Amino acid sequence: MARSGVGVVLLFLCVSARVLTVFSQHHWGPRVRSRNNGRSYHLMSRGSQYMPPGRTAASRAASAPVTVITGRRNTSASSSGGMVSDDPYDPYKSARNSPDNPYYNHYDSYRPRSTPTHHGYGGLPDLVVDPYMIQVSTYVQRVPMYNLRCAAEENCLASSAANARDYDTRVLLRFPQRVKNQGTADFLPSRPRYAWEWHSCHNHYHSMSEFSHYDLLDSSTQQRVAEGHKASFCLEDTSCDSGYYRRYACTSHTQGLSPGCYDTYSADIDCQWIDITDVQPGRYTLKITVNPGFQVPESDFSNNIVRCDVHYTGNYAHASGCSMTPH
Repeated sequence: MARSGVGVVLLFLCVSARVLTVFSQHHWGPRVRSRNNGRSYHLMSRGSQYMPPGRTAASRAASAPVTVITGRRNTSASSSGGMVSDDPYDPYKSARNSPDNPYYNHYDSYRPRSTPTHHGYGGLPDLVVDPYMIQVSTYVQRVPMYNLRCAAEENCLASSAANARDYDTRVLLRFPQRVKNQGTADFLPSRPRYAWEWHSCHNHYHSMSEFSHYDLLDSSTQQRVAEGHKASFCLEDTSCDSGYYRRYACTSHTQGLSPGCYDTYSADIDCQWIDITDVQPGRYTLKITVNPGFQVPESDFSNNIVRCDVHYTGNYAHASGCSMTPH
């Protein structure tokens, strides 16, 4: 009798469990199951039932990387599915090691990046000067010598300024310059980094002895009427076309000009002029040349010169007809 009673109880429990299971699937299923972002959740489940497409439990287990940390660097035992050179102790490693990082200093090795990217690196640079910007922003300014001491140290004035006193006035023909690298490789300075010259007045390094050359010529004879000077600047990416990124900045002690980027010098900065104190009123030609000594190889040197017609009245100057010329 006792055995039959136990059997009845067990049978009742089995039937009850089955009934509850069927009932929960048909009536409670929608209430205890949910989906979100491709994942399926169930209140009666121990965890997510989501499985990425094309992945199985066996393949997921096989591709899991095994990371071994040694010192401050680590390596991954599997190259698939894991982060390469992931260093948890260096939060900046992804930006420092990435070849596409716009602020990565490629100049440390003093050579252009050899691996081609979407920017098109792997050819030669090609510098061009914006003639329109020069034409619309050229003007004459009179400046006392006490404001030109830094410029005098960099030989940006005529030789007659050598004996000038602080309150003597110099007449400057000011103009801007915007140089674009329309080539397929970085324009890097001709000097190695250890040979850059520090200029304390302007608080930056000059990486080239002559990046640009400025001349004022007689319009009829093409003879030089003002002492042109060699302009050596701090090369950097001032701005870039859409899809390109600034990678060189003087403030970070990296110098160069990336493809698709511009190095812009406004007319009001030091040495962005020709000293015309000793020049008589008349008609002249302003000649601006970038990379004049061909110190850095380019794909095309025929577009490195801009000439403008300048009418100087003695009080003001008007520039017109600015255009690129091969010589």
